[in-house]
Amino acid sequence: MYVCICNAVTDKQIRRAARQGAESVSELRERLGVASNCGSCADQAREILDHCSERRTKPRLYVPCPA
Repeated sequence: MYVCICNAVTDKQIRRAARQGAESVSELRERLGVASNCGSCADQAREILDHCSERRTKPRLYVPCPA
């Protein structure tokens, strides 16, 4: 899905940038051009980054496999 229409940036590109270490809309602006024109995509881009950040910081529960 396109998040930034002005620069044709998709949610997948934002998720990839987050996996590669982007942590702010400013970093997304530098890497992808997000929110560099009209800015209406900034909130949605921030939501995607926040979601990716939550997934990275949640501890993973270790469940051993039954023998």
